[in-house]
Amino acid sequence: MQITGHITADNLMSLEAYSKFRKTHKADVLNHRKLRTVHLGEHITLQFESEMTIRYQIQEMLRIEKIFEEDGIQQEIDAYAPLVPDGSNWKATMLIEYPDINERKRELARLIGVEDRMFIEVEGHARVYAIADEDLDRENDEKTSAVHFVRFEFDAPTKAAIMAGAAVKLGCDHTHYPAHTQISPEALASLAGDLK
Repeated sequence: MQITGHITADNLMSLEAYSKFRKTHKADVLNHRKLRTVHLGEHITLQFESEMTIRYQIQEMLRIEKIFEEDGIQQEIDAYAPLVPDGSNWKATMLIEYPDINERKRELARLIGVEDRMFIEVEGHARVYAIADEDLDRENDEKTSAVHFVRFEFDAPTKAAIMAGAAVKLGCDHTHYPAHTQISPEALASLAGDLK
Protein backbone atom coordinates (compact mmCIF):
# COMPACT_ATOMS: atom_id res chain seq x y z
CA MET A 1 0.00 0.00 0.00
CA GLN A 2 1.66 3.18 -1.21
CA ILE A 3 1.64 6.06 1.30
CA THR A 4 1.81 9.29 -0.69
CA GLY A 5 0.49 11.99 1.62
CA HIS A 6 -2.57 12.50 -0.56
CA ILE A 7 -5.18 9.91 -1.57
CA THR A 8 -6.31 10.15 -5.18
CA ALA A 9 -8.01 7.79 -7.61
CA ASP A 10 -4.68 7.54 -9.47
CA ASN A 11 -2.76 6.24 -6.45
CA LEU A 12 -5.34 3.74 -5.23
CA MET A 13 -4.94 0.12 -6.29
CA SER A 14 -7.17 -1.48 -8.87
CA LEU A 15 -9.60 -4.07 -7.49
CA GLU A 16 -7.37 -6.86 -8.85
CA ALA A 17 -4.17 -5.41 -7.39
CA TYR A 18 -5.85 -4.77 -4.03
CA SER A 19 -7.17 -8.33 -3.91
CA LYS A 20 -3.58 -9.63 -4.21
CA PHE A 21 -2.25 -7.07 -1.70
CA ARG A 22 -5.01 -7.90 0.79
CA LYS A 23 -4.09 -11.61 0.90
CA THR A 24 -0.56 -10.90 2.10
CA HIS A 25 -0.84 -7.55 3.93
CA LYS A 26 -4.23 -7.46 5.68
CA ALA A 27 -2.68 -8.56 9.01
CA ASP A 28 -0.09 -5.74 8.80
CA VAL A 29 -2.81 -3.12 8.35
CA LEU A 30 -4.91 -4.57 11.16
CA ASN A 31 -1.87 -4.60 13.48
CA HIS A 32 -1.23 -0.94 12.59
CA ARG A 33 -4.88 -0.14 13.45
CA LYS A 34 -4.67 -2.12 16.71
CA LEU A 35 -1.52 -0.23 17.73
CA ARG A 36 -3.38 3.07 17.21
CA THR A 37 -6.51 2.00 19.14
CA VAL A 38 -6.92 3.43 22.64
CA HIS A 39 -9.59 2.22 25.06
CA LEU A 40 -10.93 4.81 27.48
CA GLY A 41 -12.70 3.05 30.30
CA GLU A 42 -14.94 0.12 29.45
CA HIS A 43 -17.16 1.70 26.84
CA ILE A 44 -15.30 4.25 24.70
CA THR A 45 -12.66 3.40 22.12
CA LEU A 46 -10.76 5.77 19.86
CA GLN A 47 -9.25 4.41 16.68
CA PHE A 48 -6.69 7.00 15.59
CA GLU A 49 -6.69 7.14 11.82
CA SER A 50 -3.71 7.42 9.49
CA GLU A 51 -3.26 7.49 5.75
CA MET A 52 -2.77 3.72 5.89
CA THR A 53 -6.01 3.04 7.81
CA ILE A 54 -8.02 5.34 5.55
CA ARG A 55 -6.50 3.92 2.34
CA TYR A 56 -7.41 0.47 3.64
CA GLN A 57 -10.96 1.62 4.43
CA ILE A 58 -11.41 3.09 0.96
CA GLN A 59 -9.94 0.04 -0.75
CA GLU A 60 -12.19 -2.24 1.34
CA MET A 61 -15.29 -0.23 0.39
CA LEU A 62 -14.34 -0.36 -3.29
CA ARG A 63 -13.77 -4.12 -3.01
CA ILE A 64 -16.99 -4.87 -1.09
CA GLU A 65 -19.17 -2.67 -3.30
CA LYS A 66 -17.23 -3.67 -6.47
CA ILE A 67 -16.78 0.00 -7.35
CA PHE A 68 -14.50 0.59 -10.32
CA GLU A 69 -16.03 3.64 -12.00
CA GLU A 70 -14.38 7.03 -11.53
CA ASP A 71 -17.37 8.76 -9.90
CA GLY A 72 -17.88 5.98 -7.36
CA ILE A 73 -14.18 5.91 -6.47
CA GLN A 74 -14.16 9.69 -5.98
CA GLN A 75 -17.22 9.48 -3.72
CA GLU A 76 -15.39 7.04 -1.43
CA ILE A 77 -12.29 9.26 -1.41
CA ASP A 78 -14.43 12.32 -0.59
CA ALA A 79 -16.14 10.43 2.25
CA TYR A 80 -13.00 9.10 3.95
CA ALA A 81 -9.98 11.23 2.99
CA PRO A 82 -10.91 14.06 5.42
CA LEU A 83 -10.15 11.59 8.24
CA VAL A 84 -6.43 11.50 7.35
CA PRO A 85 -4.39 13.63 9.80
CA ASP A 86 -2.79 16.58 8.03
CA GLY A 87 0.33 17.31 10.08
CA SER A 88 -0.99 19.38 12.99
CA ASN A 89 -3.62 17.04 14.37
CA TRP A 90 -4.79 13.58 15.27
CA LYS A 91 -8.09 12.33 13.88
CA ALA A 92 -10.00 9.41 15.29
CA THR A 93 -13.14 7.36 14.97
CA MET A 94 -14.76 7.31 18.42
CA LEU A 95 -16.90 4.30 19.30
CA ILE A 96 -19.28 4.11 22.26
CA GLU A 97 -19.83 0.43 22.92
CA TYR A 98 -22.45 -1.19 25.12
CA PRO A 99 -23.23 -4.81 24.15
CA ASP A 100 -26.66 -4.81 25.81
CA ILE A 101 -29.14 -2.94 23.63
CA ASN A 102 -31.17 -1.54 26.56
CA GLU A 103 -28.06 -0.35 28.39
CA ARG A 104 -26.76 1.18 25.15
CA LYS A 105 -30.01 3.10 24.61
CA ARG A 106 -29.96 4.39 28.21
CA GLU A 107 -26.28 5.37 28.14
CA LEU A 108 -26.43 7.10 24.74
CA ALA A 109 -29.17 9.29 26.24
CA ARG A 110 -26.99 10.07 29.29
CA LEU A 111 -23.88 10.74 27.19
CA ILE A 112 -25.17 13.57 24.99
CA GLY A 113 -22.19 15.84 24.31
CA VAL A 114 -19.55 13.28 25.35
CA GLU A 115 -17.70 13.72 22.03
CA ASP A 116 -17.05 17.38 22.89
CA ARG A 117 -15.61 16.47 26.30
CA MET A 118 -12.86 14.19 24.93
CA PHE A 119 -9.36 15.60 25.36
CA ILE A 120 -5.68 14.96 24.84
CA GLU A 121 -3.44 16.13 27.66
CA VAL A 122 0.24 16.47 26.82
CA GLU A 123 2.59 16.70 29.81
CA GLY A 124 3.19 20.38 30.62
CA HIS A 125 0.51 21.71 28.24
CA ALA A 126 -3.17 22.64 28.40
CA ARG A 127 -5.78 20.08 27.45
CA VAL A 128 -6.71 19.93 23.78
CA TYR A 129 -10.43 19.22 23.44
CA ALA A 130 -11.86 17.32 20.49
CA ILE A 131 -13.50 19.06 17.59
CA ALA A 132 -16.26 16.58 16.85
CA ASP A 133 -18.37 15.59 13.86
CA GLU A 134 -17.34 18.29 11.42
CA ASP A 135 -19.10 16.43 8.60
CA LEU A 136 -22.54 16.32 10.24
CA ASP A 137 -24.20 16.47 13.64
CA ARG A 138 -24.45 13.00 15.17
CA GLU A 139 -26.68 13.64 18.13
CA ASN A 140 -30.12 15.00 18.88
CA ASP A 141 -32.00 16.08 22.00
CA GLU A 142 -32.65 12.46 22.98
CA LYS A 143 -29.32 10.70 22.44
CA THR A 144 -25.83 10.84 21.06
CA SER A 145 -24.56 8.57 18.31
CA ALA A 146 -22.52 5.43 19.02
CA VAL A 147 -19.97 6.64 16.42
CA HIS A 148 -18.29 10.06 16.23
CA PHE A 149 -15.38 11.48 14.28
CA VAL A 150 -13.05 13.68 16.32
CA ARG A 151 -10.04 15.85 15.61
CA PHE A 152 -7.46 17.05 18.13
CA GLU A 153 -5.70 20.16 16.76
CA PHE A 154 -2.29 20.93 18.32
CA ASP A 155 -0.45 24.25 18.53
CA ALA A 156 3.27 24.27 17.73
CA PRO A 157 4.58 23.91 21.34
CA THR A 158 2.22 21.00 22.11
CA LYS A 159 3.11 19.30 18.84
CA ALA A 160 6.83 19.74 19.59
CA ALA A 161 6.37 18.22 23.06
CA ILE A 162 4.63 15.16 21.60
CA MET A 163 7.40 14.72 19.04
CA ALA A 164 10.02 15.09 21.79
CA GLY A 165 8.47 12.21 23.74
CA ALA A 166 6.27 13.91 26.37
CA ALA A 167 3.76 11.72 28.18
CA VAL A 168 0.25 11.96 26.72
CA LYS A 169 -3.14 11.10 28.20
CA LEU A 170 -6.48 10.59 26.49
CA GLY A 171 -9.37 11.65 28.68
CA CYS A 172 -13.00 12.59 29.00
CA ASP A 173 -14.51 14.98 31.53
CA HIS A 174 -18.18 14.40 30.71
CA THR A 175 -20.26 14.26 33.92
CA HIS A 176 -21.41 10.70 33.18
CA TYR A 177 -18.11 9.36 31.83
CA PRO A 178 -15.10 10.76 33.70
CA ALA A 179 -12.06 8.79 32.58
CA HIS A 180 -8.46 9.11 31.46
CA THR A 181 -5.72 6.78 30.32
CA GLN A 182 -2.06 7.08 29.47
CA ILE A 183 -1.37 6.48 25.77
CA SER A 184 1.27 3.75 25.48
CA PRO A 185 4.75 4.64 24.21
CA GLU A 186 4.25 2.31 21.22
CA ALA A 187 0.97 4.01 20.22
CA LEU A 188 2.54 7.44 20.79
CA ALA A 189 5.45 6.59 18.50
CA SER A 190 2.99 5.79 15.73
CA LEU A 191 0.82 8.85 16.44
CA ALA A 192 3.83 11.18 16.53
CA GLY A 193 4.43 10.19 12.90
CA ASP A 194 1.20 12.03 12.00
CA LEU A 195 2.71 15.34 13.14
CA LYS A 196 4.93 16.72 10.41
